[in-house]
Amino acid sequence: MSSLNYHHLHYFWTIAREGSVAAAASRLHVTASALSIQLRQLEDRLGQPLFVRQHRRLALTEAGRIALEYADTIFRSGDELLAVLRGRPADNREIVRIGATAILSRNFQYTLLRPLLAEPGVELVLRSGSMPELLAQLDAHALDMLLSNVPVPRDAGQNRHSHLLADVAVSLVSRRSRQRRPFRYPDDLAATPVLLPSHASTMRAAFDLAMHSAGITPRVLGEIDDMAMLRLMARDAPGVTLVPTVVVRDELAAGTLLERCAVPGVRERFYAITTGRRFPNRWVKQLISGQPSAAKSVRPAA
Repeated sequence: MSSLNYHHLHYFWTIAREGSVAAAASRLHVTASALSIQLRQLEDRLGQPLFVRQHRRLALTEAGRIALEYADTIFRSGDELLAVLRGRPADNREIVRIGATAILSRNFQYTLLRPLLAEPGVELVLRSGSMPELLAQLDAHALDMLLSNVPVPRDAGQNRHSHLLADVAVSLVSRRSRQRRPFRYPDDLAATPVLLPSHASTMRAAFDLAMHSAGITPRVLGEIDDMAMLRLMARDAPGVTLVPTVVVRDELAAGTLLERCAVPGVRERFYAITTGRRFPNRWVKQLISGQPSAAKSVRPAA
C-alpha cells in the first residue's frame, strides 16, 4: 500500500519556504545531508522532481509548485483545526492566478472573471503587467493563465497555447452632440480628429492599412495604449475615437458616447494564453471552455 510520509512533506515544505536546503536544515535542526536524503525519498515516492537548480539556487518545478500548494493546504489544516475549536472561522480556498496585460480592456476582464467571484471556494489573484514579464511568470508556473489581445507564436522551446476567447467589433465613437449628420466612413476621417490606440494594438494595424488603402491620412489627435485611459478620453475628446465596443459598452448604453460607425474589417481579439501542463488548473479550463467560439462575435447591447 502506497502512503505519503508527512515528515518528508514537511521537510520539502520548509525547504521551499526557506529557499535552500541549508536554511531549512538550520531551521529544522537537522543536517543538510539528512534533509537532502529525506527530500530525495519524497521525490521517489511522488515520482516527480520537486526542485531544479537554477543559478546556484533551488527553484520549484511545476510538480513542486503543485506539491507546495497541497502542502500549504495540509499544514494550514492543523492551524484551521485549532482555529475552529477555538471558535474562529476556517478558510480553505483554491487559488487561481491570472495575469492580464496592462493595455487589456477592464470591461472584458471583469466579464470573463466575474463567475469566479461567485465561487465561495475560490480566491482570485489578478496581476497586471507587460507581456514579457507576465510570460516569464506563466513559464515559471507562477500564473495559471495570461490574458492578452495578441496571441503568442508557437515556439519549439516554449509549450504555450493561445486560446481565442472573443472576437470583438471595433467602432468609431464620439461624445454626444447636436450634430445628427451620419458619419461617412472613411471619407470623414480626412477632416475629423481621431483618437487611436497605439501601434502595439493589432486593431491599430488593421485601421492604418484601411486608411492607406483608402488614400486617407487621418488627423490623429492622440495615441493611447491603455484601454481604460482611451475609454476616459473618448468621453471628452473632440472628433471620434477608435475603440472596441466592449470597452465603452456602459457609455454607449447610457448615451454618454455615440457609435458613429462600426469599422469594417477591423476587429479586436482577446486570448487566454496557457502553457502545456500535466496538472492544469481546473478553473482555467472552465473559463476557457465557457467562452463563445471563434465564429461568434461579442458586442454590447445598444
